[in-house]
Amino acid sequence: MEPIVYVVIALVIVILLILIANVKVVPQAHAYVVERLGAFHSAWGTGLHVKIPFADRIAKKVSLKEQVVDFPPQPVITKDNVTMQIDTVVYFQITDPKLYAYGVESPISAIENLSATTLRNIIGEMELDHTLTSRDIINSKIRVILDEATDPWGIKVNRVELKNILPPREIQDAMEKQMKAERERRAKILDAEGEKRSEILVAEGHKEAAILKADAIKETKIREAQGEAEAILSVQKAYADSLQMLNEANPSDRVIALKSLEAFEKAADGKATKIIIPSEIQSMASLATSLKELVVSDAPKGN
Repeated sequence: MEPIVYVVIALVIVILLILIANVKVVPQAHAYVVERLGAFHSAWGTGLHVKIPFADRIAKKVSLKEQVVDFPPQPVITKDNVTMQIDTVVYFQITDPKLYAYGVESPISAIENLSATTLRNIIGEMELDHTLTSRDIINSKIRVILDEATDPWGIKVNRVELKNILPPREIQDAMEKQMKAERERRAKILDAEGEKRSEILVAEGHKEAAILKADAIKETKIREAQGEAEAILSVQKAYADSLQMLNEANPSDRVIALKSLEAFEKAADGKATKIIIPSEIQSMASLATSLKELVVSDAPKGN
């Protein structure tokens, strides 16, 4: 085989390798900043791209995802001359790869310095108590200022959070004592409320027991009264039934006289101090005679 053939094959292989090396795939949520002959040419989005060998180069690979940067604590002085340590967390997203690549030399360092300066300006206008209770307000003010300042850098600041606010040691000790006293006060209040609730429950228990006892006594008396009433009704009914039976038997005068005598006997045995004798009973002799005749007539006859 001729040497020229080897040269051609070698050139083809080199060209293929160069072409393969210049084929680039940009992944999702990323962008590549491409320069041509040292000047900005384009920003590649997601997909397949081919750059011109030896003319184009990828100057910067940029992530378009939201990023989080935790900056170390910064010393700040409040309006009432209290020095505190405050660290911030910044959530940002790159919106323009070109501005991000050429807007500022070190974007993260620039954001850190800008946030520290902004934090000092805001805290310097607030007193310590206001600073400790206005975290959301401080976060909002810093976010607005940072977002406006980083816009020329192709960066959008989505959120800023004050991670920790650390006042001086003596103030921390005073705050801890205050919090401890507040916890003890709340504990005493809870204990007092518990005792009060317990006493209320005991009193309610006594009250319910007394009500139940009174209801039981009332029920007992009602049942006793009902029993007595039923007994009286039973006696009266029995007496009425006996009279009805006696009436239906068509008693003789002698039977009626005997019943009168029995009634008179019961009346005499009672506690009454006055006894009214019926007019039908004229004398004890006639009553006895009637009784004797009744007994003789009812007795069996002998031989």
